[in-house]
Amino acid sequence: MFDTRELGRRPGALKRISRSVAAPKDLGIEVIGVPEGATVELDLRLESVMEGVLVTGTARAPLTGECVRCLEPLERELEADFQEMYSYPDADDRSRDADTGDDAEEEDRLFLEADLFDLEPVLRDAVVLALPLQPVCREDCPGLCAECGARLADDPDHHHDAADIRWAALQGLAETMRDGEKDNAPRERGDDPQEK
Repeated sequence: MFDTRELGRRPGALKRISRSVAAPKDLGIEVIGVPEGATVELDLRLESVMEGVLVTGTARAPLTGECVRCLEPLERELEADFQEMYSYPDADDRSRDADTGDDAEEEDRLFLEADLFDLEPVLRDAVVLALPLQPVCREDCPGLCAECGARLADDPDHHHDAADIRWAALQGLAETMRDGEKDNAPRERGDDPQEK
């Protein structure tokens, strides 16, 4: 929770805050996220406006996860920008007088409670939207062998001699043709029994 009392309600008043907070649980997606309890650095700008307090900020946090291609652990730094309006509780009364008719927008509004605002839902949205959906250890990561699961970055020449079973019949035919070519090799003149 962040306090806006020092800011006051005079439109145009401005306050900057830098704070380190512990990351909440489940701040991420299945393959990458901010570890619970990790330090999240916040730089916030609070600005008083007619309807409430406009909060603009940047969050910096460490990320841990795994490469989606080779499953190796990876670590990154994340920087996520966000902006959110926290309305004064009595702003709800004023907005009823000028009813806009947009109920969905009303549901998404965040309000100050006793001059305090909770940044966690905004931070969670900003961080999750800034995460890479397909994190990789490096851009050219070759991944894992589809047959045996070996990490291809460790052995670039890795391969299997076994052919795809869908091509096995053709491979057998190719071997037969190679053997047949040996049988049909050009013979020396005079080797042909029909010439006699």
